[in-house]
Amino acid sequence: MWWRHLVAGGGAGAVSRTCTAPLDRLKVLMQVHASRSNNMCIVGGFTQMIREGGARSLWRGNGINVIKIAPESAIKFMAYEQIKRLVGSDQETLRIHERLVAGSLAGAIAQSSIYPMEVLKTRMALRKTGQYSGMLDCARKILAREGMAAFYKGYVPNMLGIIPYAGIDLAVYETLKNAWLQRYAVNSADPGVFVLLACGTMSSTCGQLASYPLALVRTRMQAQASIEGAPEVTMSSLFKQILRTEGAFGLYRGLAPNFMKVIPAVSISYVVYENLKITLGVQSR
Repeated sequence: MWWRHLVAGGGAGAVSRTCTAPLDRLKVLMQVHASRSNNMCIVGGFTQMIREGGARSLWRGNGINVIKIAPESAIKFMAYEQIKRLVGSDQETLRIHERLVAGSLAGAIAQSSIYPMEVLKTRMALRKTGQYSGMLDCARKILAREGMAAFYKGYVPNMLGIIPYAGIDLAVYETLKNAWLQRYAVNSADPGVFVLLACGTMSSTCGQLASYPLALVRTRMQAQASIEGAPEVTMSSLFKQILRTEGAFGLYRGLAPNFMKVIPAVSISYVVYENLKITLGVQSR
């Protein structure tokens, strides 16, 4: 049974991230480079990327993103299904706090498993044309110049953010889906694509709003580590610096392209996941 969740989750992640890769790269650029003095907008960001590296640069870093997101989604969905069985009560339908615990633990396990690839994804998305010949070259240069610890820059804010994000996202999604099924489709386990899209959109929005500042701090810590001579920054000092120089709004830089990206990405991911589960003969609980 577990391998079916693994396949369904991996396929869902790869499809969703490839469809939304340009918005993901724009989000990273705005998180790192946008400020009060450099007010990067969505159109300006896309123009800058195309001018610097052509249309193909919009998908820069997507290779490592797919390599990262496939196992991440696979591990997250598989862990979620297995943890639900461990924390669940005897009743057939789990309560929302049980889903919240299962989702949080699944998100933490998945992110811990692939975190070095998260750092590589950020570096590849921010690289200039010709800076790295590929993923392996990027990894070798990081290891040679910064050591193994560089692959875990931003790990703490990432974990603090991913636990509420994954917990809220998965719990809200399944709660909304099951509520719709119980009310409108008593004799069916398939709510349909549009209901899945709506549930995925609402759940991802709730999760993102709760965790976005921590995700931004994580990305800046990952990016700053690549600057030679840059001072070592901690999570708390970076929070204070952003609030002092950019205000509270600075903690939400890149939120617009992030929502433009994450809503279709997560929605596509859930639709693909649910349909692959049906294809593979997996029943939801």
